[in-house]
Order: sequence, then C-alpha cells, then structure tokens
Amino acid sequence: MLKQRVITALVLLAVLLPALFSPDKQYFMALSLLMIVAGAWEWGRLNGRAGGGAVVGAVLCLALSAVAWTLGWGQRAPQALWLLCGASWVLLGVGLLRRGVTGWGLLSAAGRWLFGLLLLVVAWLALVQAHQIGVNFLLSVLVLVWAADVVAYFAGRALGGKLFRVKLAPSISPGKTWEGALGGFLGVLLMAALWLQWDQQHPGLAPSLHTLLWQRGWWLALPAWAFLTAMSVVGDLVESLVKRSAGVKDSSGLLPGHGGVLDRVDALLPTLPLSMMLYGWLRLQA
Repeated sequence: MLKQRVITALVLLAVLLPALFSPDKQYFMALSLLMIVAGAWEWGRLNGRAGGGAVVGAVLCLALSAVAWTLGWGQRAPQALWLLCGASWVLLGVGLLRRGVTGWGLLSAAGRWLFGLLLLVVAWLALVQAHQIGVNFLLSVLVLVWAADVVAYFAGRALGGKLFRVKLAPSISPGKTWEGALGGFLGVLLMAALWLQWDQQHPGLAPSLHTLLWQRGWWLALPAWAFLTAMSVVGDLVESLVKRSAGVKDSSGLLPGHGGVLDRVDALLPTLPLSMMLYGWLRLQA
C-alpha cells in the first residue's frame, strides 16, 4: 500500500507541478477541470447514480464549468457567488454534522446530487481564480489545508482523548478528535508565520492569503485562519458522512493507494471558495 501511495503521489506531482508553474495558465485550468469532472463522477456513484448516471453527472459538471468560464467567472467570479457558497457550506456542515448519516439519507437523492455538482463547479472556479491571482496565493491556501490535515493527524494520535473526553464526530469519523483539530489549527498558525516571512523575503511574488490577512491586523487574521481550518475539517467530515451513508471506504479507486479524487480534495472544497470570499472582501476594503 505504501509503495502504491508513493508511486501515485510521484506521478501526480510530475503532472501537476509543470501545469501549476507553466506561464500558460490554460494547462492548469484544463488539468484541474479534469480532476473536478472525475470528482463529479465519484459524487454520482456515492449518491446512487452508478454507471450511466455517474457519467451524466460528470458531463453536467463539465457543461456547467464551461458556461461559468464563458461568463468570465474563471478570471473574476461575482463576490455573491463566494458568499452564497460559503453560507451553503456553513449551513451544510452544521446541519449534516448534527443530523449525522441518517439525516443525509433523508434528503432528496436528486437534490443532494445536483447540489454537490454545483459545489464542485464553484470549487473549481475558486481554484482557477486563485491560480490567476498567483501561484504563491494559491499555494498558501492549499498548504493551509494540508498543514491542518497533517498536524491534526499527528496531534490526534499523540493526544487524542487526553484533553477532551468526547470525540469530534464519533458517528461520522471515529478517529477524529478535538485534540487533533486544535493541533491542526496550531499547525496552520506556524505555517502562516513561515509564509509571512517568505513573502517578506520575496516581494516580487503575488502576496499570499496570509500576508493579505495579516496586513489588516491580527484581530482579523487569527479568526480567519481558525475559520478556514474549521471549514477544512467540515469538508473532510461531510465527505466521510457521505461515504459512510453509501457504505464505502473510498470515493473510488482512481488514485491507487489514495482512494479517489474526492478523498484528496474534500477539505479543499469549502476552503477554496471561502478563501476567494475573503480575498474579494479584502480587495473591497483596500
């Protein structure tokens, strides 16, 4: 399993890194769209649309993305779109995590399928627009999520159950703990501090999200980092809830050793649009 994970990760890096740093941003746009369309196919399978139904969802996701791109939303989407998506993720997270797996099954199958496709399209728009702003900006968002996830894993293993008697969401993901979540936030703070130093030493780069937040004051940056960390956990838990409802361990087997695309990007789905929401708000305040 470890060998598979390493090989898959190396192949992904070999494909993604050239597109990420290419002067022609169309390569990254196309590659990321392929990833999101694959995620849409997985989403259909997780929601009872195996076979042709899952393919229809992938095609619909592709069509909606093309329409949004034609409207110019890949370069600059309306701020209202990020606000609406952010509010949807907050309400979705609170509602689903309170109701659990049973509550998800009570929702309309067609409604949750279509709503998930829309969230995937918006996440792709946020990813592409963040890339348009600058690689440094995009990476600052991606690494925030990865830092929260990695540090939370080790903090949970080392301290899980020692500070809090209850787990974070035992009916959805029994392995997640409050200690892990707090550790993830501390990891984000450390990563943000290092990124602020990086931006100071490389003033020619597009500023990271962390620098843009810090320039407005610590009183804004700290809650924003906490909020993004919390929403990355929500994205992870929502996907875990959906997989548990579908009775599967992974969203698919597209990425050997890693599961599926949704397994890799679940925490990014709410975080990317919310980061663009913050970016748009910061621009308005400038």
